[in-house]
Amino acid sequence: MTMQGRDFFNVGAAVMAALAVTPAAAVAMDTKAVVDAAKTAGIVGEQADGFLGWVKPSSDPALKGAVQEINEGRAALYRQAAAKNGVSVEAAGSSAYTTVVQARIKPGEHYKPANGGWMMK
Repeated sequence: MTMQGRDFFNVGAAVMAALAVTPAAAVAMDTKAVVDAAKTAGIVGEQADGFLGWVKPSSDPALKGAVQEINEGRAALYRQAAAKNGVSVEAAGSSAYTTVVQARIKPGEHYKPANGGWMMK
């Protein structure tokens, strides 16, 4: 299902509201700190599907667990937003990237646009 302007806004708003409580409720601060450090180091980046991805391989089990935990939390939020707005989970994730995540990418961090390779902001 494609998203029209109103649906796109509704999904974005729902995800923004959910992400506002994510650091306190769903993601432990140490998990976020581990991922933030990996973003700064250019190991982890944001993808257009709304999930974290690997810019460079890592064998660090703490980092792998942190990325998995955050991605699982995001997947749950995207499922909720998709169900509420009658769109696919993929559309909800893409909307979250466009409306929320993309604006939070800091200079020097990596992102991966749809159908593209890793880029640095």
